[in-house]
Amino acid sequence: MEIKRLYPNLNCYDSLEVDVDVDFFFYFLADIRLWDLASRRTVCQFPGHQGAVRGLTVSTDGRVLVSCGTDSTVRLWNVPVSSIVESADTFDNSAKPLAVYVWKNAFWAVDHQWDGDHFATAGAQVDIWDHNRSQPVNSFEWGKDTAISIRFNPGEPNILATSASDRSITIYDLRLSSPARKIIMRTKTNSIAWNPMEPMNFTAANEDCNCYSYDARKLNEARCVHKDHVSAVMDIDYSPTGREFVSGSYDRTVRIFQYNGGHSREVYHTKRMQRVFCVKFSCDASYVISGSDDTNLRLWKAKASEQLGVLLPRERKKHEYLEAVKNRYKHLPEVKRIVRHRHLPKAIYKAASLRRIMSEAERKKEERRRAHSAPGSIPKESLRKRRIIEEVE
Repeated sequence: MEIKRLYPNLNCYDSLEVDVDVDFFFYFLADIRLWDLASRRTVCQFPGHQGAVRGLTVSTDGRVLVSCGTDSTVRLWNVPVSSIVESADTFDNSAKPLAVYVWKNAFWAVDHQWDGDHFATAGAQVDIWDHNRSQPVNSFEWGKDTAISIRFNPGEPNILATSASDRSITIYDLRLSSPARKIIMRTKTNSIAWNPMEPMNFTAANEDCNCYSYDARKLNEARCVHKDHVSAVMDIDYSPTGREFVSGSYDRTVRIFQYNGGHSREVYHTKRMQRVFCVKFSCDASYVISGSDDTNLRLWKAKASEQLGVLLPRERKKHEYLEAVKNRYKHLPEVKRIVRHRHLPKAIYKAASLRRIMSEAERKKEERRRAHSAPGSIPKESLRKRRIIEEVE
């Protein structure tokens, strides 16, 4: 569960991680810090890395934190329990690593196995580590390009997916001695997220401004293409419910998509927020955390209009009634426009209009070329297949 930074000369957050207690989250640049969401203060610091920290992940029980970075080290940390964190007066603000593993290459990402003792790192190759061993128990390599993101499957602990700088998405099985399958796309994939409720499906954040949802059993065609961003999508993360995911983009916006929706249902932006490099859903699916290029962390509501806090029975019934009315009349044009309309910054609005004009011009050009060619010489190809160059097994 990593967040990476692709531009090392920029001053922004490298990673962001939400703890299982929901009340705390991590971020790091050269150090790792544990923050309290309610008080917005640092309750613990994990120093030790000599360079930029590229990856961060937490074990399923929330007790062990694994970090890796450009100093070619993997460090294991003991995460304090919430009862200790609450008593900040007696808590030591600095922690020492449980173990330090030194390796021969820098790391770009790390992810922990679900309900297991293994974790995987991405770099010059994919390495599988055990908590009790100082060297990898297994290594995978397919080509010579750098793996930039890695995610374990939440349903099948032995399956993991990676994206690499050669525009490939690769599926690995720890029970096999070699990688299982790979697809090569036309543009690079920056991050991958598995659907926790449908573990056979994952969504890839791509450089071509779109997100692509795939079925791991059929990689020759995307299940859904999620549009609306106007610049490269840098990171992605699924809600624990599996019904939505959040994406952060180079266009300085954060968007929330339905798992099967082609367009976003919500877009978040502020005047001072710069390019978004990392996003995370909280474990209760109520909040979204984003880290941007302006060195700030921002906390958003997953549902912008939702009332927080304790609701009285009358208030809850009123909200349910209003939601039912919107669903009842959502087919009417007036209601549909109110539900779908979102204000956008002028730059993003103009960029979206320009992308629509370019897409329409490309479609008309292809239709004219097909009309003036021999029948069948230029086959029609959907967008779900067009971005895939080949599938390798």
